[in-house]
Amino acid sequence: MGSSELRLLKRCAEYCSREEIKIVPQNIRGIYVLFWYRPKLNKYDVVYIGMASNNIARRLRSHARSRIKGEKWTHFSIFEVWENIGEDELRELEGILRHIYRRDTHANALNMQKSFKKIKKIRNNNLEKWQEVKVKAGKNNEKIHKRKYKQSNCQNLNKKRNCKN
Repeated sequence: MGSSELRLLKRCAEYCSREEIKIVPQNIRGIYVLFWYRPKLNKYDVVYIGMASNNIARRLRSHARSRIKGEKWTHFSIFEVWENIGEDELRELEGILRHIYRRDTHANALNMQKSFKKIKKIRNNNLEKWQEVKVKAGKNNEKIHKRKYKQSNCQNLNKKRNCKN
């Protein structure tokens, strides 16, 4: 295995034009994003987020030929994961990203999955209860990790929309 600055991602290519699909190597595993380019604003809108467990190039070609998605994107980005990243971890990455974009009016139009169900199981928006977090440590043992958050930074979360630890 080579080296990278990141633990999950080996390398990436961003904002590539559709014409570049033909030069994407075969057997690349990871996450990909389809974008619609808005030249007047020089911005890219996320249209779709997906994963490929064995061949991103094939998935991109499939989207390019698609009756539904085919004309709704102009560019793509690909994020290749390391070989030691399992399919479950890859699905989790995709799920997190789709969950984030689930209410985006552009991205939501083509993403079939509206949210990531596993995130719903762990969601707790009551940050005051984040003081203690139970983490399983083995089969029957439980450890309690205490996290100290400065309440002054978190209590006005709805007003400021940022929380610094």
